[in-house]
Amino acid sequence: MILYSPLWKTMKEKGISTYALINKHGINNGTLWRIRKGRAISTTTIDALCKVLKCTPNDVLLFVDEDEENRPT
Repeated sequence: MILYSPLWKTMKEKGISTYALINKHGINNGTLWRIRKGRAISTTTIDALCKVLKCTPNDVLLFVDEDEENRPT
């Protein structure tokens, strides 16, 4: 499962709002809706976010292996 929680932290650290992403950097509002809802986004979008935020994909998304979480210990 992909989580976008690192994105919100990175945006806060960089001082970039969703308003700025949409109006200054051309990120589509629908894309931000998809991120908020945990839906899939393209690697092109991840690339654009990384360029705007001057970060790496690890600062935008987090992979959580659901199978690992559900295995008995």
